[in-house]
Amino acid sequence: MRNFRLFSVACALLCVLGSADARPGGGASMGSRGSRTWSAPPRTSITPSWTRPMDRTMAPQSNYGAQTAPRPMAPMTPGYRPSFPNRHPFMTGFAGGLLGAGLFGMLSGHGFFGGMNGGTSFLGFLFQVFVIGALIMFVLRLFNRRKTGANGMSGSAPFNAAGGSAPVTLSNDDYTSFQRLLLDIQAAWSAQNTRALSSMTTPEMAGYFNEQLSDLASRGARNIVSNVQFQRGDLSEAWRERNLTYATVAMRYSMTDVTTDSFGNVIDGSSTEPVTVTELWTFVRADGRGNWILSAIQQAG
Repeated sequence: MRNFRLFSVACALLCVLGSADARPGGGASMGSRGSRTWSAPPRTSITPSWTRPMDRTMAPQSNYGAQTAPRPMAPMTPGYRPSFPNRHPFMTGFAGGLLGAGLFGMLSGHGFFGGMNGGTSFLGFLFQVFVIGALIMFVLRLFNRRKTGANGMSGSAPFNAAGGSAPVTLSNDDYTSFQRLLLDIQAAWSAQNTRALSSMTTPEMAGYFNEQLSDLASRGARNIVSNVQFQRGDLSEAWRERNLTYATVAMRYSMTDVTTDSFGNVIDGSSTEPVTVTELWTFVRADGRGNWILSAIQQAG
């Protein structure tokens, strides 16, 4: 009997040590934020300090290098313009031929244009001057036009360093959906309803949640989150990538977070004292169809 009690105590301690922050996400940063997975979300009024980087994600870090400088456009992409030699090979070759002939004349002792003996040479000289002047004016106008486009005064929009993403504007219905997802995901988690969790999260997040629930079950424990009260939320950033729209929202909420053993005894947390949590949740949806679903949770510093 004594050994059995010691074993029970050891199991309870193991559950306590392993079930801290046992709410959905387990107090970790996990999931994916598209091309911004490895970029820190902008700070908000309720998350003024740093945000913990991803502890677990399926997004390869090698795909996201330094994002401080725009990436060069590849051929065949919108807004791409080939270089002048590629677009005008004949003009480039003609001007190069004239310049080469002139340099050869100077090196051979006949002057830049081969001398001006006779009317034919003089007319040739005038013709070459005219052609070279026209080429210089053409190149200058071309350069000024491309410079204006690069400054954003005309042409396509400048390339966004964060994966070519574009900012978007959210509506009140979107914020309502975020709050509802916060409550529904907590309820499905407490009920161990993996099917409901899969319908409200990306496959990556559903996999993490299922893994956490399985880990609790293997130790004879269960985490129950109840009395969830949304307190405040601030939009950190929202953007569009291809046909997907992302939104990262800082959310502060309170809840009753307890972990029980297989007999219903509380082994971690308190059923009477609520805790307040501030996290950044990232949601994603396909433009024009579907609902918002959860794609990442990050812990605020």
